[in-house]
Amino acid sequence: MVAGGTGTRMNTEVPKQFLLLAGQPVLMHTIRIFHLFDPGMILFVVLPENHIPYWEELCRKHSFTIAHRLVKGGETRFGSVKNALKQISGAGLVAIHDGVRPLVSIETLKRTFEEAGKSGNAIPVIRMHESIRETGFDGSKEVARENLRIVQTPQVFRKELIKKAYDSAPHENFSDDATVLETLGETIHLVEGNPENIKITRTPDLHCAEAILGYSALKG
Repeated sequence: MVAGGTGTRMNTEVPKQFLLLAGQPVLMHTIRIFHLFDPGMILFVVLPENHIPYWEELCRKHSFTIAHRLVKGGETRFGSVKNALKQISGAGLVAIHDGVRPLVSIETLKRTFEEAGKSGNAIPVIRMHESIRETGFDGSKEVARENLRIVQTPQVFRKELIKKAYDSAPHENFSDDATVLETLGETIHLVEGNPENIKITRTPDLHCAEAILGYSALKG
């Protein structure tokens, strides 16, 4: 999972992946859900090199013992993912996930891994419910939301395919990992995501995640 964010959009000095959510750093919640899904999964966490000592101190402070391997991040997200792919040996499936998406569901994980196992790749998406408009020099126009999907992570791939795509990519300016794979001419397979699987990038996102966890605890 890639966790190279800063606190810029959160207006905080603490990087967003380290902010507390229900008493623990966001990143710990993210790691935990993958461990619950498959305790035998090898977890790689990509962090900026200067964040690694701070993360290790947080793990000691919170007695966080779920095994994971740390990878030094690159200059860009593309570079960070590429660094992590170099550390993965053997064949199999690779899931690339945003470290600040701690509310991905077990059901979403199951769907993405099962589809990727059959088709070579899978990404979770959700439908758009709001009306949207496309703006341009001539004003704005309505866009048919029925044809649009919001993309989430984890994006899951056969390791040899995604590594080949990253190694041969013509540039680093990609919106997501599936777009990198498309440079090989591969068709991307979509599965249903879960609406709670939000990316925590701004303060309201953190409040929303707190509310979702609180509601889940009451239901449980």
